Order: sequence, then structure tokens, then C-alpha cells
Amino acid sequence: MCGVIGILNKTENVCPNIIHGLNMLQHRGSDSTGIMTLNNNTFYSNKQLGKVNDVYKPDNIKHLQGNIGIGHVRYCTMGQINTEQAHPLYTNTPYGIALVHNGNLTNTEELHKLVKKEYRHINSSSDSELLLNLFAGLLPKKEIITNEDIFDTVTQIMEICKGSFSVIIMMNTVGLIVFRDKYGIRPLCYSNSTDDYIIASESSAIDAILTNKTPINDVNPGECIIFREENIEKQLIATNPKLKPCIFEYIYFARPDTTMNNILVYDARLNMGEALANKIMNRYPNIISDIDVVMPVPETSRIYALRISQVLNKPYYEGFIKNHYISRTFIMPNQETRVNNIRMKLNTIKKEFYGKNVLIIDDSIVRGNTSLQLIKLAKEAGVNKIYFGSIAPPIRYSNKYGIDIQKSEDLIAFNKTEGEIARVMGIEQVIYNDLCDIINACSSLEPNITEYETSCFDGIYL
Repeated sequence: MCGVIGILNKTENVCPNIIHGLNMLQHRGSDSTGIMTLNNNTFYSNKQLGKVNDVYKPDNIKHLQGNIGIGHVRYCTMGQINTEQAHPLYTNTPYGIALVHNGNLTNTEELHKLVKKEYRHINSSSDSELLLNLFAGLLPKKEIITNEDIFDTVTQIMEICKGSFSVIIMMNTVGLIVFRDKYGIRPLCYSNSTDDYIIASESSAIDAILTNKTPINDVNPGECIIFREENIEKQLIATNPKLKPCIFEYIYFARPDTTMNNILVYDARLNMGEALANKIMNRYPNIISDIDVVMPVPETSRIYALRISQVLNKPYYEGFIKNHYISRTFIMPNQETRVNNIRMKLNTIKKEFYGKNVLIIDDSIVRGNTSLQLIKLAKEAGVNKIYFGSIAPPIRYSNKYGIDIQKSEDLIAFNKTEGEIARVMGIEQVIYNDLCDIINACSSLEPNITEYETSCFDGIYL
């Protein structure tokens, strides 16, 4: 999971708006960030490790001139965390091509062999570098590249590559080229106003840049769109495309003010919270009278907890206080870093716990790092009983499409029942939505989406 943005402005320098958009996408990755612009046939770049606000300063962006550019925030799920593998990636042959990518290719071994044999040397284990070199290698070797040439090239990529990919390419003499895998697993949307074409992972990044109410459209699964200064042209090119977006985007990754595949994430989260409240009332009515307070794990779970408190008619209180200078621990690069940062990330308001029976609401149960630390903090604050509600079912399987879950054995819920999870956590009860509950929460808002990518919950891969 990463964040991508591309802007083509017909008159103005795009760098300030790319930085603005990347700030709105920072939650999608903080390992590294990069911007590349194109001005008078010359590419200019700034890529560094770290967060957007820490990287881009007035003295190191002066050279990022041009009315076209792309940007990226990276959460590393493949390759290494270094500036060489930070995006945008660039090749100067044959025409000058730069790429940003969100997703994971799943047939990288096969692609490595193909690229090394047919096209060029590969410098890293990055699947994004494979995409860049495939695109450059498949393009016809001619002086003027037409839209049809580009559509043919992306068609071949769609046939060769497996997995998830939402891609923005900046190409000299062309403009911006955008395409999304045949299932649309990772999000990508665009808007074209009078002066701007903007493409981004989430609509909230576009909304923050545009002051007007220009409509924002999703790039369809299997679709390729070419943005030139004079016009845009699109073509649906994948064989048998079918939208199956990642359900975890709605649960955790995306901003609540983002509309994704015609679903406002905020509304989906309200529905998921209501579903969990209904489950508590229907299956666990005995504990409702025992609960003194509903309490969220900040930040993602606030929407869920507010809705649950309303439905259960129980008080809502904030007991956990988050350090906003610590990144989202889920997307940190390794287990030791996650655990150390959780200790610095959260503290408690002790009076909200002391002697009370608390229903703690979190978005998901993954490795158990955050959950166990939360429970430890609550007990240290003098809590009487802990009930733990998770909006999502426990994550029990690895993920191949851009979520850093490599081994099922790393997950606290792997091969465990609801009761066994509660015993490991040392609490009264664990309650969570079933997979059908969170799917229904989304599909009730957009009935045309009938399937979602849910492999981390059910182990079924596309």
C-alpha cells in the first residue's frame, strides 16, 4: 500500500500542489517520499527517506519546475527501504519515462526472467522497477509514440503481470499515462478541471487541491487513460475486468473523507460500527448491562465507536491519547519497530478506566501488538473488565496485494477461536464482525460492487 499522485497543469508549476496532495496521502506510507517533474524535456527529482513535511523544504524543491509531475509516499512491502527504490522510478531510454506504483505484483520471479532476457538489467528486487522496464521495453521503438502504441503496450502488461497495480507514468513528449489492474484492487481516481488533470490514490487528495466542485471519477479496473495537454483518451483494455477492491481500504487504510469506487469511506465505517453493535445486541445481550463505557482506539476507530455507543445507548469516552508524531504502527517495516513505537504512541486518561467495565473498539486484530499494549495500559489504569470489539474479523492469512502480512503465523488470531483470542489477550470477551457484515456495510452503499478482495480474512486469492 502506497500513495500516488500525478498532475498535469496547462500553465502552472505543479510541485506545490503535488506536495499538498502527498501530505493528504501521508497515511498510506511514511518509509520514503519522492517527486519528479518534467520541464522542457528535462526530468527533475527529489527522493528521500521519511515523511513529506520533513523532506520537502523551500531550498530543496526550487529545481522541481514544470507543469507536469508525479509524486509518491511509500509503504515498503517488496524490495528495500532506501532512496534507490523510493519512487518515482526513472529510465532515460528510450524516451524518458518515470513511474509511481501502488500495489504488489505476485509473479515477480517470472517477470524478472522475462525482463532480464528480453529487455534490460534489473537493479533491485522491486516489483515497480519490473513494471517500469516492462513498459519501456514493450513500447515500439519509433520517434513519435501514439496513443494506440501506449494502449497496445499497457494491454501487454495487463496480460503479463499478475497482482495489484495502480500506476501513473510520466513520459516525455506524451504526458501522464494511468492504468489499474483488472480487479481494481488498489484505488485510483482522477479529476479534470479547466486547467488541471489530477490523478491520485484517494479523492481527498484531489479535493484538497481543487477549489471547485469538479467531479472525481475512479479509474476503472483494466482501464488505461492518457492525459496530454490537449486532451485525454481512455480505453478499457484488460480481458474480463471485474471490480474487486480491497476491503481493508474501507476498514483501515483510506481516509474517511475519501470516496472510493462510489463509496464514501465514512459511511462504510458508520455501517460497520452499526453492524457490530447489532451483533452485540443479538448474540451477547448479557454483556450490554455490564458495559459502562464505549472507548475507541484512536484514530481510525472513532467513527466506529461513536456509532456503537449510539446504537447501544452507552456513553462514549476518550481514554487513550495518541502521540500524533508517531506513524501508523501497522505500516512500520518490522516487528521490533512496531512494538517500540506502540509504547510511545499511546497513553491513557486513567480516570476513564478506573473501576469501569470498558468496551474498547478497534478497527482490526492483526499481529496483536497494539491490542496487547492497549490492554496492558487499561489494566495499569485500574480497569475492572475489558470487552474488546473489532470491526473486522481477525486477520488470519498473509496478503499478496500490498499489505505487509507475509506469514500467517505472525497473526494473533491464526488458528484460534474467538474464546482463545480473548484468553491470549487476557480479557473477558472478544467480539468482531463477520466478513459478510463488513461486505454488506459497503455493498449497501454501492450494490454494483458484488465482490471484494478479502484474502487476509479468508485466504482466497484472486
